Amino acid sequence: MSALTSAQASKEHGASILVTSLASFFGVVLIQATAFLVDIFCGGEGGAAITALYSVALVFIGLALYVAAVVTSNTFATIVAGRTRTIALLRLLGARARDLRRSVAREGFLVGLFGGAVGSVLGIGASHLARAVAVSAGQLPDVAYTTVQPLVILPVVIVVLTTTLASYVGSRKVLDVTPVQATGGAVDTGVEAPRSRRVRTVLSIVLIAGGVALLGLGILIGMVNPTGVLVAFLGGVASFTGIMVGAYRILPATLRMVGRLFGRGPAARLASANAIRYPDRSTRTAVGLLIGVTLVTTFAVAMYSYRSMLVNEYDEASVDQVLTVTVGIMTGLIGFSAVIAAVGMVNNLLLSILQRTREIGLLRALGFTRKQIRAMIVSESSQMVVASMGFGLILGIGYGWAAAQSLLGSLDSRGLTAPTLPWAVIAGTVLCGGLLALGASLTPARRANQISPVVALADA
Repeated sequence: MSALTSAQASKEHGASILVTSLASFFGVVLIQATAFLVDIFCGGEGGAAITALYSVALVFIGLALYVAAVVTSNTFATIVAGRTRTIALLRLLGARARDLRRSVAREGFLVGLFGGAVGSVLGIGASHLARAVAVSAGQLPDVAYTTVQPLVILPVVIVVLTTTLASYVGSRKVLDVTPVQATGGAVDTGVEAPRSRRVRTVLSIVLIAGGVALLGLGILIGMVNPTGVLVAFLGGVASFTGIMVGAYRILPATLRMVGRLFGRGPAARLASANAIRYPDRSTRTAVGLLIGVTLVTTFAVAMYSYRSMLVNEYDEASVDQVLTVTVGIMTGLIGFSAVIAAVGMVNNLLLSILQRTREIGLLRALGFTRKQIRAMIVSESSQMVVASMGFGLILGIGYGWAAAQSLLGSLDSRGLTAPTLPWAVIAGTVLCGGLLALGASLTPARRANQISPVVALADA
């Protein structure tokens, strides 16, 4: 499989390499920055403080790698969907599905290894460059700094492992491709077996219901003890995992509602119909952005709510100042995960266009102009961005409020309070989403308009 698709794979995996490089870069920079802080403040002493610093760094690395793994898994699923016919031909020639799936996993391993290596080198170089600039500007003391913290190997190893696993998970549809599909116009319909869908639906309902119950319990415990945040954290993880499992049902329904806001023109109607007709393809494209927006909003709402609750009780300007800085730092760190998610969305949208050559050629043959094709692509991108952002903002506000309430509810004499909304962060997220909708559609729209109707229809 790799021999027949090596040229194609080099193009398909460009965004995957970028995502893995970003994740590795992010992790290495955080580890190196933490090592610099230890060099400045601890001087080799203070084991508890060092452990706390590295623990916080690992939490944010874990979040970035989680998003990268989801994006990579969706990317490989989209790539495999586009190779349906090639896979079917290989199956017809005697190749086993499991061997082909292992071949895709090997691609994932190589992508992770290359991206992790590039990200680590850039991360070490960038961290030392930033440190040198800060020292020369007098913002950091001129002390002996760690050249390379051995822990930098950790994000690289995790990137390789998660990318390999994500590629294996994303290639599960290889098992569903039959040899007979090589004889026709095989395409990925995005439809799973009914039994598989029922299992996913039931699992999603159980996780969401259980997670919401744990969130409520965490908030109640938080009214008397800050340890309620641990219960709420488990509830948030469980419920959000349930949303991810059931995203193939949730996001298309959201896209259907959003599609009505874009008018009844031919391009808008086709864009909405495409999103609903192929739910898995739409979900793969939109879910990364949903995660990014949810993370950003959750941390921003949580930190702003923390600040509001603490200032209400203690009325200390220093508390407000410290937490304001913390909000900015955390939002920036989580924003990095959102960048990874955005890259995944652009890549999946482009891959889906590359796999819809015949469909777009048919539309051109039926009279659609280049302008209408471009409008359809822009509408698809915009609908996915609006749906992901709207849903992500709602989830983020809910999770952020639950986190603040379960942690500081016992310290706030007002009891349950409304969440404090970070309007600046929300406005910035909406603005970035608008730019993403435009940027994500430019290259796919240009690629779609280069498709010749005659060549597309001949591509059986």
